[in-house]
Amino acid sequence: MARHLGRGGVGFGALVGAFVLLPVAGPVTLFLLPLGLVALRGCPTCWVIGLLETVSRRRLRRECVGGRCELRSAGAE
Repeated sequence: MARHLGRGGVGFGALVGAFVLLPVAGPVTLFLLPLGLVALRGCPTCWVIGLLETVSRRRLRRECVGGRCELRSAGAE
């Protein structure tokens, strides 16, 4: 979880920094865009979905019995 959040911080920080620093440092800051995309593994939306999946994996568990699947709390037995 910490690695996932770290990658998000670096990725979104680089993407935002590329545009916020544009008036100060010029077009050179646009080199931060590829860094941000690599940190997010190509897609900010996919990173957010991955975060939601990581969080739900700790709280929910899929249980299939008799051809019927349900989501149950990870702590429930």
